[in-house]
Amino acid sequence: MKRLVIGAIAALASWSSPSTPFAQQPLVIKPLAEKKVAELPAGPLFWRIENVQLHCVTLAQAQAAVGPYTLVAESAGKVWLFTLGPPGSTASAHTHPGFEAFYVLAGEQSIRSPRGVTRVRVGRPEAGPGADVPMQVSSSGSTDLRSLAMFVVDATRPFASPAKLP
Repeated sequence: MKRLVIGAIAALASWSSPSTPFAQQPLVIKPLAEKKVAELPAGPLFWRIENVQLHCVTLAQAQAAVGPYTLVAESAGKVWLFTLGPPGSTASAHTHPGFEAFYVLAGEQSIRSPRGVTRVRVGRPEAGPGADVPMQVSSSGSTDLRSLAMFVVDATRPFASPAKLP
């Protein structure tokens, strides 16, 4: 069985002086994290990058809340989630510090929360489960999902935080 590595790196560069902007020191590449997987999901893939502030979510909490194709890394005072998956896959369980609403343009979207699963079809608006309520969003239709989302959240808190659903 072939093992694959999903990895995240940071590129760091320092300028020699402000008066010579094109004279750089060598670029330094720093590995942040890696995860070994047996195989990649079938079909075309997408890559989603999210971040949360460290004072609200620890690296260990984020690692415990993610799926098999999400890589967790810490950089610049934030926890970063790098998720690799096929179209139609499910977002990891998370919360928002406020409210959101969806409007589906194509396909079908499912919203799973402690209250159950809500399916949102084309042309239909739907409110999210509410502030700080764990949720998971997925594409549940037979075609690619295209939807709009509007958020009204507390700007002093991270936009999204990893969570667990019962």
